[in-house]
Amino acid sequence: MKEQQDYIQDIAQIRSMMERSSKFLSLSGWAGILAGSYALAGAWIANSFLGFQPDQIFYSYPDLTNILLTAGGVLVLSLISALLDSRRKAQKSDESAWNSTSKRMLASMAVPLFTGGLLTLLLLQYGLTGLMAPLTLIFYGLALYNAGFYTIREVRLMGFTQMILGLLNLGFIESGLLFWAIGFGGIHIVYGIYMHFRFER
Repeated sequence: MKEQQDYIQDIAQIRSMMERSSKFLSLSGWAGILAGSYALAGAWIANSFLGFQPDQIFYSYPDLTNILLTAGGVLVLSLISALLDSRRKAQKSDESAWNSTSKRMLASMAVPLFTGGLLTLLLLQYGLTGLMAPLTLIFYGLALYNAGFYTIREVRLMGFTQMILGLLNLGFIESGLLFWAIGFGGIHIVYGIYMHFRFER
């Protein structure tokens, strides 16, 4: 009986080692909550202080610089929070957050992120400002879907949700900022809370 228990324990340890070597498990729920909070703050600033509210695909906005700076600030703060929290979580588990799996995950995310970002900037030059929110949601969703192959499956589900929101937004261009706030803000907060209570408590 004891030998059987030892075998079961050995198999569980082997499975855990294999999972850790093939999956990036240092994602932090708090990083998701913070990223969502930054996005909601950014959407509020864009709407309340910068008067940014595209109501059609061709939307003439006199100065996109402040909008792009706001979006860039949200992105930078989110990345810093994710990196710091992932490193903290990895160190707590005596692991390295920067390993071959995390490198593959980031590489798989980079292609849709850079493609979507470049396409959005090119379209903005032609006044297609109303496509900014749906395109960023769709390409970010694609990036998360790719990342889901290297980490927990919930990330892939979040990617699907972002893509669906982006596609729906194409039918309601006038609500682009709302969809953007729901996708980058609300979904991240819900995901972060879920991650915290399931994996980090």
